[in-house]
Amino acid sequence: MIIRQILLGIIGISGGLIVSAGVFTVLISVGLIPRFAGKMHVARQIFVLEEMVVYGTLFGGFFSVFGDWGRIGAFVREHALFGHNATEGIWRFAGTVFLLVFGVFAGIFVGCLALAIAEMLNTIPVFARRIGFRHGLGIAILAVAFGKLVGSLIYFTQQVYLYGG
Repeated sequence: MIIRQILLGIIGISGGLIVSAGVFTVLISVGLIPRFAGKMHVARQIFVLEEMVVYGTLFGGFFSVFGDWGRIGAFVREHALFGHNATEGIWRFAGTVFLLVFGVFAGIFVGCLALAIAEMLNTIPVFARRIGFRHGLGIAILAVAFGKLVGSLIYFTQQVYLYGG
C-alpha cells in the first residue's frame, strides 16, 4: 500500500513538473515577460517579474491542491473580527473588490498572452493581407475585445455556467 502511495506521489509530481515546464516554455517562447518589462519601462527588474510569475504559479498550484489553507473567509466569519453584523458585509465587499482586481489583471494577462501568440505566429498580418484589410485594424481588435467583454458579462450575470446554455 505504501509503495502505491509513493508511486502515485512520484507520478503526480512528475506530471505537475511537465505541465508547469510547458506553461513556462510558452511564456518564454512568446517573450511575454520581456514585453511586459518593456511596456512598463522596468527592464532592469525583469528577473523580479519572472520570479513573480513563478511564485504566482506556485502559490496558485498550492492553494488549488490544498484548498483548506486558503480559507481565510471561514476564519474571519467564524471569529467575527469586525463585529457580528459588520463582518459579513465587510467580507463580501473585500471579496468583491479582490475578484474585480484579480479579474482585470487575469484578463489583461490572458489577452496579452493570446496577442503575443498570435503575433508570434503572424496570424493577424496574414489574415489582414488575405482579406484585403487595409485600415482600421486597431478598431477591429478593440471590437473583438469588446465582444469578449460583453460575452463574459452576459455569461456571468445570466449565470450561464450553471445550466450551460
